[in-house]
Amino acid sequence: MQYRAVHFSAEVYPVAKTGGLGDVAGALPKYLNDAGCSTCVIMPRYNSKWDAANNTVPVHHGYMKSEHYGVDYMIRKSMVDFGFDLYFVDLPYLLYRENLYGYSDDPERFLFFQHAALDWINTWAELPEILHCHDHHTGLIPFMVEHCYKFERMRGIKSVFTIHNALYTGACRWSMARYFPDFSYHLKGYLDWDEAINPLATGIKCSHKLTTVSRGYLDELKFGDNPMRWLFNEYWQKSYGIVNGIDNEVWDPANDSNIYYPLQKDWTEFKQKNKAALCETVNFNPDLPLMVFIGRLVKEKGGELLPQAIGQFVSQSKHMNFYILGSGVSHYEEQIKHISTIFNQNVTNYIGYNEALAHKLYAAADFLIMPSLTEPCGLNQLYAMRYATVPVVRAVGGLKDTVIDYGDADGYGIRFNNADAGDIIHSMHRAATLYHNNEQLNQIRQRISSFNYSWENAVKQYLEIYNN
Repeated sequence: MQYRAVHFSAEVYPVAKTGGLGDVAGALPKYLNDAGCSTCVIMPRYNSKWDAANNTVPVHHGYMKSEHYGVDYMIRKSMVDFGFDLYFVDLPYLLYRENLYGYSDDPERFLFFQHAALDWINTWAELPEILHCHDHHTGLIPFMVEHCYKFERMRGIKSVFTIHNALYTGACRWSMARYFPDFSYHLKGYLDWDEAINPLATGIKCSHKLTTVSRGYLDELKFGDNPMRWLFNEYWQKSYGIVNGIDNEVWDPANDSNIYYPLQKDWTEFKQKNKAALCETVNFNPDLPLMVFIGRLVKEKGGELLPQAIGQFVSQSKHMNFYILGSGVSHYEEQIKHISTIFNQNVTNYIGYNEALAHKLYAAADFLIMPSLTEPCGLNQLYAMRYATVPVVRAVGGLKDTVIDYGDADGYGIRFNNADAGDIIHSMHRAATLYHNNEQLNQIRQRISSFNYSWENAVKQYLEIYNN
């Protein structure tokens, strides 16, 4: 086998996904291959619905050992064509579980995932040129390749570390060091942050190039209130902000099998038909504007603010409908269910993950709300605009990079600045006003649906980094 670039990710859509990381890892390698850069992906094997329904074949059996551990692993290859070769690290007692994350031994799980992946690559006759690591689950790879004795043959392979969300660092106790492949202990500073092993900090320090998923997010990490601010400034010369792309084959309103009515020619007809069909399923009045939320109900995504804002808005006005799709913190879920019961003519929800329903909501909605406290890039606003749905976003991170307020010159979305219910409610009223201005709304729909956020643009920037 011969690959120029190998990607490592804890999530790959459609195999396993909790957010944007899975979408990126499931699309970027495909477009790199299309651009002539031979690429594969290595991920953990989980006990998932996808795994139960699809075949994988073993391609390698390995054994990792030291005085502290002895671990068998299997590398399996997917028989499904994703546009790239997909390999799984099979560690049954560590990785083969129903959930991706949330276990007390997560640091050990992902440490051995990275170790096994490199152990296998080290047996290849032809080594790759690039190791592309995604988020903290793979942040130890640049260190292992450069400083662990068993990977001396791989030393010099260049590494790229992409941060999708710096809120999650993978920090763990120093006793985990005994599970590393042997390295000189005087190098422990590369692993250390705040007296703990910190894979995110390690990836920042040891990678040859560092990327974030938008320029705005990189600036926030360098200049905002975050505990690693000086670290991002220390390594600014190797850092790049590249806005994620979207897979136009998956998100294609003209050929989307998940939606009620595919796009023919007229966007107004497309929105009306899909909205009417969706509203019928939940007994909504289709003549009212429809605003949707799609995502995780957690604090950083605005999960605390969303039920407050919707509850206050519909208690004052019954002139907008809301559909919430997502899951997360149980308290926020219960609040959403509560207001959906009280205001059932205007608010409904689906607690959980439903990819097909997400597509239907993008096609049917007039507005998508994203009240994020932090948003490294954001893909939902890009999906929404692909389906002529107007994004209503807080001006943060990648949302600030990709959405301009319609009140400004050349604007096409709705932006607000403050992370509070009042600003969100004000934006909802602005959305209701825009909805009733048919001419302006249709002009915005036509414009945003023509934007090109495909992966081809981002791939060019990644190839520049690879070639550098």
